Amino acid sequence: MIALYALMIIGVGIAGMRKTKSFSDFFLGGGNVGPWMTAFSYGTAYFSAVVFIGFAGKVGWGFGYSGIWIGVINALIGVLGVWAFMGWKIKKVSTEMKIHTMSEFLEKRYNSPFMKLMAGIAIFIFMVPYSAAVFIGLSYLFQSSFPGIEYWHAVVFMGVFTTIYLVLGGYKSMTMIDTIFGMIMTLGVIMLFGFTIQEGNGLANITSTLSNINPDLTKAIGPPGWWPLFSLVFLTSIAPFAMPQLVQKFYAIKDRKAVKIGMIASTAFALLIGCIAYFLGSTTRFFLTPENSAHIFNNGQPNVDALMPELLTRIIPDSLSIIILLLILSASMSTLAALVLISSSSVTKDFYAGFINKNTSDKKLTTLMRFSSAFFVLLSVIIALIKPDSIVAILGISWGAIGSTFLGPFVWGLFNKNMNKFGAISSALIGLSTCIGLYIWGMPSPQAGTIGMIVSLLINPLFSFISNAFNK
Repeated sequence: MIALYALMIIGVGIAGMRKTKSFSDFFLGGGNVGPWMTAFSYGTAYFSAVVFIGFAGKVGWGFGYSGIWIGVINALIGVLGVWAFMGWKIKKVSTEMKIHTMSEFLEKRYNSPFMKLMAGIAIFIFMVPYSAAVFIGLSYLFQSSFPGIEYWHAVVFMGVFTTIYLVLGGYKSMTMIDTIFGMIMTLGVIMLFGFTIQEGNGLANITSTLSNINPDLTKAIGPPGWWPLFSLVFLTSIAPFAMPQLVQKFYAIKDRKAVKIGMIASTAFALLIGCIAYFLGSTTRFFLTPENSAHIFNNGQPNVDALMPELLTRIIPDSLSIIILLLILSASMSTLAALVLISSSSVTKDFYAGFINKNTSDKKLTTLMRFSSAFFVLLSVIIALIKPDSIVAILGISWGAIGSTFLGPFVWGLFNKNMNKFGAISSALIGLSTCIGLYIWGMPSPQAGTIGMIVSLLINPLFSFISNAFNK
């Protein structure tokens, strides 16, 4: 199965390469991608092994059923809200301004090369750790499913095959394979839900057991309380309004009709994937204890990144475990490809072609994108092999930092003509500084990211208003 999966990836990469003739083809699929491909590409970029392994495990263990709120609100705000309020607007603006990246939009919207440079640096710095977190999450599952496979084997395997289809065909390959990956993910999570209920002897039995462990695990707000839950919901639902790898999907979509169809399909996909992932996470306390899973516990506390891999090996029959492995592999490779493509564009399109050689030919730019994509996969592999921190911490600080940098300038800049350069630069710098400062001070990354994003959203209109009044 894995061999066939690998051959499919290579085949799609070759097919995408044949359709890739320019930089626009490589980075945006020619700006003519249909609704279903875009919907699956958006959904698979949103959800990855980071969600299924690290996030679902830690959140489910700590919050119980209330973690499902994250999946619901992610779908309604982070997907439906983004598509409904911003999808067509982003496509329309990208066509009118002739831009390919968020950094280019910020430069032209605020007439500020500094904004473009700052945006490119932020993407470069914070996207790579996020990519590494994807590798880490998948590798835990590989180790649990195939005890003979070492951690570095899994990391290198995924790195090699992601590089193959991405370097060959770029966005063309990515959208084609994301559609296949999306179907695999849909089938996989439905199977997971069914096996979980079956192994737990019904939802009522699982709920009763969790309630006996801690009554708050089955309440609307889990044991950690409303603020930690709110910060996780806000971080993962509001950041997509300005996450470069998700915004890119709208640069590439075909037309307004495609946005409407894709919105419905993407929201349904997100509801299914997100809610089941966080439900599965909540059952870790039901299935796993220090007595029956001693190897993932230390002094009674679990390794949160290992919870979901251990759970999956317990509830899935051996004969079907490969389907679940492919589910997580598909989610991971889709997210990784989206992150790498955006990171590569920050170096080649925004920095090199924007500042060093503004007359770079289209052919050379496409070649540079291919080389930089391979480089970013390699860099992510190296960081993943080091394993710097837990998956949730890496995701929290990556999403928080990027959201804190881009939310204020991008969202306000898209909808309000009164926002100016001073407000935009201030919101990006103060938002990012707030997020990083609070994290260094000791605040958990989701809370630090949430506060940084709120600050970013407030600063741009406030400072723009003060600046405009002063100028008048």
